[in-house]
Amino acid sequence: MKLARDFYAQPTVQAAQKLLGNYLVRVHPDGITTGMILETEAYVGLEDKASHASRGQTPRTAVMFGPAGFAYVYVIYGMHHCLNVVTEPEAYPAAVLIRAVPPCAGLELMQARRRQQDIRLLASGPGRLCQAFGIERGLSGIDLCGDVLFIEDRRVSPADVIATSRIGVDYAGPWKDMPWRFYIAGHPGVSKR
Repeated sequence: MKLARDFYAQPTVQAAQKLLGNYLVRVHPDGITTGMILETEAYVGLEDKASHASRGQTPRTAVMFGPAGFAYVYVIYGMHHCLNVVTEPEAYPAAVLIRAVPPCAGLELMQARRRQQDIRLLASGPGRLCQAFGIERGLSGIDLCGDVLFIEDRRVSPADVIATSRIGVDYAGPWKDMPWRFYIAGHPGVSKR
């Protein structure tokens, strides 16, 4: 069963933790890929200097200001796509970055897309997982309650979750130290320890 719209409307830090253990599903003409969400990061509101929304609404970030339960996909370094899940009520810009998703189904398709045989490296890191799952910028704004990209409702116990500061946001001043990165303890597929 897919996560319902009201799941995404909850506070972002809470959603980032509760997404762990659920299954990301991508339905593509080449095949279906599925994996367990292992690692996330929360980006919360205009005041969060690590968030794209801190610069206000732009054509790129407009989806973050929209209703919860939609995908925000952007490109970093001119080449890597990143998948975010929009959270909170409409007009409050917030999202959860999906950082790592170990594969459960569609392994051969992921290996072909990534040209990588090592399962641990297929979808460990936001750019790798988007390449493995065939997620590109054209999916930004897609409804996560639809049939192309969605999250299945399965979840691990919160006791298995580790919280740390976010990665790669040193420019954000004190916001870089917010403990808003979450991952499932002990899993080898975490993008960075």
